[in-house]
Formats: sequence, structure tokens, C-alpha cells
Amino acid sequence: MKYEFISRYLDAPFVPGRALDIFVPEKITQETAVFFIHGGGWSSGSRTLYHRIMEQLNEAGYLCATTDYRLANPVRPAPGSGISAVEQLQDCREAYDVLITYLKEHDLPLKTAVFGASAGAHLASLLGCAAPGACGETVKLANGWVKPSKLILQSVPVTLEPWAEIFPPIAASIRDCACGGVSYEQDPELYRRLSMTSYPGADAPQCFYMEAGNEHMFPAELSFAAAQKQHDCGGAPVWKQYHGAEHGFFYDLSREVQQRAWTDMLKFLNDDPVSGAEQL
Repeated sequence: MKYEFISRYLDAPFVPGRALDIFVPEKITQETAVFFIHGGGWSSGSRTLYHRIMEQLNEAGYLCATTDYRLANPVRPAPGSGISAVEQLQDCREAYDVLITYLKEHDLPLKTAVFGASAGAHLASLLGCAAPGACGETVKLANGWVKPSKLILQSVPVTLEPWAEIFPPIAASIRDCACGGVSYEQDPELYRRLSMTSYPGADAPQCFYMEAGNEHMFPAELSFAAAQKQHDCGGAPVWKQYHGAEHGFFYDLSREVQQRAWTDMLKFLNDDPVSGAEQL
């Protein structure tokens, strides 16, 4: 199958990190477009991480896009200066809005699923569950907000608020990168605003939580509790743990556990039951 690969930049002159790639199959046979947000502790990573999976989705008839965002620098001159998850969410919303513009221009359904892993899952969860501007981000959109219909969240930090036995490097990354060097004690409201668990409403997109069996950064019980809360609010989340998988495992399709996650993702996108998922 032939593909069209398009890179779009959000600014002129170019601003590093504010760009996305759109992968268009020769024939689009699926109604849902899939939008990817990479992880990397809010301070590293690239939109190219998901190109291989996106090619496979193109083979299955899905239009896809993947975004970069401005990366945080843990070393900053003063707390609250520089890039944090607030600015990164703005970048992701504006890149997502470019995808919506593309769908409109080509008379395609405005139906989307957003995939994110680790820090990317955190940003994806806020993009889907929080209203534009609710997290403190500036909103500059060409279109009215088109909420994703589905979220696929792999190894997601559902909260930035401290939890018992938090892994020290994760606590540091949340403080220095996601929260711009501001500690929880200095601004607990910032941590609350930047937590998916603050937005559990019944109108949230349907969520598929992909959890690694060997997860050591973000406790799986926290995402399970978040899924249970969504269920109690009238949602229909899916939660599944992949034994033998490590944090951020779903970036390729070369391993058996990645193939299982791939099969499950396609089922979720097609509204089919995901085998082995927990019953909420």
C-alpha cells in the first residue's frame, strides 16, 4: 500500500518541538483517526517513536498523526520558569487541532483516538478529559474543540500528586519537568490541575489502560482506581495488564507482548471486547 507522509509545523519561524507528522494511507477505510503523543519524562523523546506502529495502522486503513512538544529542562533559573506540562499540553492541543483541520479539509469523520505512553499518556489524558484551558494552558485553536472519542493510555500517571512509596526519580521528574520546578508543597493546586483524576466526569472519552506487568514508575493500582472511578461515573473504561512487559513497552511490534497489545488496540478501536481485560 502507498502512503502519504506530511509534516506540519505550528509556527513560522519554526519553534522546536511544535510539529506533527500525518500518515495517510492510500485508502482510508476506518472512521477513527489515531493521534500519538510520545513519552520521555516530559524532558525527552520524539514523535518518530511511533512511526512504525503508524505504518501498520495505515496498512489497516487508519489515518494517523504523531506530535512533538516543547521539552522541559530540569535545570531552570527559577521555579515556574521555562517549559512544563502546561505548555506541553498547549502544544499537543494545537497539534491535535491541526489534525482536525486536515480531517475537515478532506471531508473525513471528526472521530479520533489519542494514544500516549508514560508522560505522553499523562498529556493525552489531560487532552481528552480536561476542557481546553482547565489545566492553565493557553488555548489557540482554529476549530471548535473536538473531543477525542477514545484514549489509549499506556503506563499512565493518572495523578501527579504524591503517592505512598513514590519512586524518587519519578518524584523529581514530576517536580522539575512536569511542574516546572515547583514543589507540591509550594503549589498543590498546580499538581491537582495537572492530574487526570481531577476530571473523572461521565463525558470523558472511553479509556483503554494498558499496564505493564513489570511497571515500576507509576503504580498500576492507581490507574485501576481511576478506571473504577470512571466506571462509577457512567463510563466504560477498559483496563488490562500485560505480564512480562516493562514500562513504556508498546513502541514496536517485534515482540509477542507488543503483538498482543496491538491486537487489543485494534479491538478497542473497533469497539470489540478486549480479551483478558479486568471487569470493572
